[in-house]
Amino acid sequence: MRAFVAIVPPEPAHANLDAFVAPRRALDSPWRWTPAHLWHVTLAFMAKVPKSGIDEMVEEVAVVADSCDPIPLRLKGAGMFPHAGDARVMWTDVRPTDPRGLGDPERLALRTRSACSRIGVPTAGGDYRPHLTLARSRRAVDATSWLDAMEAYSGPPRLAQEVTVFVSRANRSGRPHYEAEARLPLGRR
Repeated sequence: MRAFVAIVPPEPAHANLDAFVAPRRALDSPWRWTPAHLWHVTLAFMAKVPKSGIDEMVEEVAVVADSCDPIPLRLKGAGMFPHAGDARVMWTDVRPTDPRGLGDPERLALRTRSACSRIGVPTAGGDYRPHLTLARSRRAVDATSWLDAMEAYSGPPRLAQEVTVFVSRANRSGRPHYEAEARLPLGRR
């Protein structure tokens, strides 16, 4: 079973970004826009979690969340993977609102990934860059003009107060989709 741990934008930040993206979604483009209700900032992705291991994984992530303070963040600017001249993914950046919090999302991701690995649930991915995926393209495109337009975005400051564990399950048609398994508050210690 697939699973991931993420920070989900609270409603005010979500609504602000959606208002900025909406007119761009309406343009004819090569982008397949991520539905707004699926927006999140992935901390760890696990391609194979045994069904019997979900509860233990949630418990381990809860321990990490308990020991991490809420993180002041802002969705701001934009970027492209792998780069603007040959882009397949468009994203908005996750930036700290407090200069002392520069590494907080990265530390939370590293601690989450380490906790999952300790219980035998390997996580995918290499270097971590906190971001929220806005759109994908089936083919690589020169997205320089899109990057220029999207870099103007600056959302309201927000406090990330929880992480959510999502698990892939089949819906009525048999297609997989992600459901929130657990919402775990940050800094409960």
